[in-house]
Amino acid sequence: MFLYNRNEQNLAIDLGNSNTLLTDQHNVLLSQPTCLVINQNNNRIEAVGDEAFDMFEKTHSDLRPVKPLKGGVIADGESTRKMLNAMVNRVRKKRFFSSGYHYLISGIPYDTTEVEKRALRDALDQFRSRNTRLVYEPLAAALGMNLNIQEPDGKLIVDIGGGITEIVVISLSGIATFRSIKIAGDTFDEDIQDHFRKHYNMAIGLKTAEQIKINAGAVIDDLSLKGEAEPVTRVKGKNLMEGIPASRLIGYREVSAILNKSFSLIESGIQQTLESCPPELAADIYKGGIHVTGGNALLRGVKERLTRKFKLPVHIDEHALLSVSRGTAAIIQNPSKYSSVLFQ
Repeated sequence: MFLYNRNEQNLAIDLGNSNTLLTDQHNVLLSQPTCLVINQNNNRIEAVGDEAFDMFEKTHSDLRPVKPLKGGVIADGESTRKMLNAMVNRVRKKRFFSSGYHYLISGIPYDTTEVEKRALRDALDQFRSRNTRLVYEPLAAALGMNLNIQEPDGKLIVDIGGGITEIVVISLSGIATFRSIKIAGDTFDEDIQDHFRKHYNMAIGLKTAEQIKINAGAVIDDLSLKGEAEPVTRVKGKNLMEGIPASRLIGYREVSAILNKSFSLIESGIQQTLESCPPELAADIYKGGIHVTGGNALLRGVKERLTRKFKLPVHIDEHALLSVSRGTAAIIQNPSKYSSVLFQ
């Protein structure tokens, strides 16, 4: 009889607005864009993940590109189910196919309704698992940053994701106070698109806007470059007046001006969270500072801007894209230790 280690059957899912990561207790098994392309003639999946992302904004009428999450939560349940099935099948260990998973854990934003939680549970129910559990993403992210969430010291976490920014104060494995803002990476991309349309009569795609954010994105206009070349990127799109292809250069100072209004709303959310924080936890935050994670924590100048604004230490997660997946991996290494943060 073949003997197996149950730990090898565990799977953690970080279903993000922009990227989905699958991990076991040791490694990232898959990291792909949260998107798929569906053939409308037969309702079959044509592409998932990277392949689907490459096809976005380039498909013909028979193919429908889908981003099934919006604002950090599931907006299209059936597409989410199909996408996850395709991704999990890529990493599933065939010898365990019949026995399923022992633990299947997925992160979910803290500010979600029961309907939104049910949509995620429905997507996960297709996989055979003895124990399917959810964990709030800010708690998982804190674990992914190697913070001790079980101690009574307060910790301020700012998770700037693709569709949502969550600002929470964590203590004793729970969330003492929070703010959830529908301002995040997708908003930044849309701000860049709007800027080009209004100021240059130039249409650019969301993928192009995202590349601008990555290559020249900043939230302050006085970066300390230390001899490095100024972040500049060439933008290609369509001239709306003449209908012909066009291009222009854009630098980080212009991008910082574009993103200023939206990032200011994130700062306001942090301010409101601090104002509602109990005094003893506020004292802990004064000492421990602000911990910033999520893919958009990597924008240039985030640390400097928040330090100037709040006069507190600011810690940018060096693995900001992986914080939730690293946290859920830590949980499935020892589910009993973190049972208090898991729920069905």
